[in-house]
Amino acid sequence: MFQLKVSTQTWPIAGSFRIAHGSVHEIHVVRAEINDGRLTGYGECRPYPRYNETPISVTDQILAISKQIETGLTTDELQSLMPAGAARNAVDCALWDLRAKQTKIPVWQLLNLPKPRPRITAFTLSINTPKRMAEAALKAKQYPILKLKIDGLDGLHSCLAVLEVRPDVRLIIDANEALSPEELIQFRAALSSAPVLMIEQPLKADSFDLIDNSENALPILCADESLHTRSDLPELWGAGYRAVNVKLDKCGGLTEALALMRAAKSMGFSVMSGCMVGTSLAMAPMLMLESFADIIDMDGPLLLAKDVPNKLQYNGAVVNPPTPKLWG
Repeated sequence: MFQLKVSTQTWPIAGSFRIAHGSVHEIHVVRAEINDGRLTGYGECRPYPRYNETPISVTDQILAISKQIETGLTTDELQSLMPAGAARNAVDCALWDLRAKQTKIPVWQLLNLPKPRPRITAFTLSINTPKRMAEAALKAKQYPILKLKIDGLDGLHSCLAVLEVRPDVRLIIDANEALSPEELIQFRAALSSAPVLMIEQPLKADSFDLIDNSENALPILCADESLHTRSDLPELWGAGYRAVNVKLDKCGGLTEALALMRAAKSMGFSVMSGCMVGTSLAMAPMLMLESFADIIDMDGPLLLAKDVPNKLQYNGAVVNPPTPKLWG
């Protein structure tokens, strides 16, 4: 018999964090712990209101399958038992962590993947005035890739202000669904020759027929809110997206994230390993899949005022793989 424990934790953000969907000063996470009587596997998720999730609803989802977990649920069985989302992510990651501890084999080896390497991570600047975002970019001079959050066409001024003070930087522009089709055209025209890697989720998640999908349109577009699982990929490609942001909380855990990344790469998408704001425990599983990622965006813990024990180690812009004491 296995024992399941579900808890909610609150973590303060260093300052505040503002995106087009709103501002937050703290985050609420749900942690799943699965114990076999000797060892415990851990998984953490962040319920996200944009996807109609709350700590209570996610906790209830996990507790609803407690009997299956306690009698020995596998990660494969979990995929059909729960829908993609934060709840399944917490359980899936806890099961993988427990299996690694039981077998004394790292998760990356269990998945037959290359050993995770240290990688450069993007660093996120939340929405502010152009002046403040330029100042923040200068303070973040150790990061060669910056993700700029914007909430409309005014964000173009912030992008240009950052590029003026950081001509060395490469940018990811993250609109979080805040642009209109007309504004997207203006953004692309203004930034077509700028060092912009991609524009992330410019339009509403269900706006698939409003994008200029010509092969030469730059910067390329990256799907975030529009992407959850493998089944979304064909429609995204047809709509003109050429990159995808894979997050554990959206796709429902490490198991689906691996399958999703493989499918995306086979179709020709660029892949970004992304995250919600969260602790190192929430980031660790995704770092097992770094070999599939063209871009790593694993700065979640850097935006918090404090972190878990045995946290991820960041050397400047480089995030190191997790130690076994943290996860996996």
